[in-house]
Amino acid sequence: MSQTPGDKTPQPADQTDADERAAGQHKPNTVVAQESAPTTAEVAKAEPEADVIDVRRGMFGTTGSGDTSGYGGLVRPVVLAAPAEAPFGGWWDDVASVLAEALPDDGSSYASAIEKVVVEHGEITFFVRREALLPVARALRDEPELRFEICTGTSGVHYPNETGRELHAVYHLLSITHGARRVRLEVVCPDADPRIPSVVGVWPGNDWHERETWDMFGIVFEGHPALTRIMMPDDWPGHPQRKDYPLGGIPVEYKGAQIPPPDQRRAYS
Repeated sequence: MSQTPGDKTPQPADQTDADERAAGQHKPNTVVAQESAPTTAEVAKAEPEADVIDVRRGMFGTTGSGDTSGYGGLVRPVVLAAPAEAPFGGWWDDVASVLAEALPDDGSSYASAIEKVVVEHGEITFFVRREALLPVARALRDEPELRFEICTGTSGVHYPNETGRELHAVYHLLSITHGARRVRLEVVCPDADPRIPSVVGVWPGNDWHERETWDMFGIVFEGHPALTRIMMPDDWPGHPQRKDYPLGGIPVEYKGAQIPPPDQRRAYS
């Protein structure tokens, strides 16, 4: 079926495909799409207020022709929220103000202790430098206007591409005195020196949580009364929730077949 110039009548699909093939107008395949994806620096320029620490490509870690998922060209920046500026709003400003007054003027002052404050998803996080963690924790627990009596847990996070800040410990605090207010503390340390002071002396119930974070992520909580594994066997090598930990596993047997563990299965890249 032919068309005259200016004719808007749609061509049949098979004729359109033939014309595109003749003109060499194929859409780029997965490999080409990955090669032309923006770099980390280019993505960071598009996110000027946030901290882009990595750009992940694809869905399942495969590259080249092995990716049959259709997600080979997917580009996802790993973005950490930008610091917030005071006023933060509501009682958050009261917490920051009282904490600043409670901390001493020496090396543990608010300006030196608090690296940044992040407000995101209706929650506030105080990033605390690890050497100032204990003075900040005591002030948050003891000051009458603060009274965060409970630490509900410590979580570990691993960002392998955040150089010098690969490991994060996140503390979730609760104030019963002040109507179930909640704030979060976050402390970072490098993979090369994964040490953070233990807060068990401030919140004794954190004993088990620090042991689990050590077990899973390898953060050493200095001053902990008994920092031993809590989930894995004592002689277990490595820390299983780190992103660079091998998948491992054991074979799974079925009738007439055996499925190998993940790290021994067929690899496409």
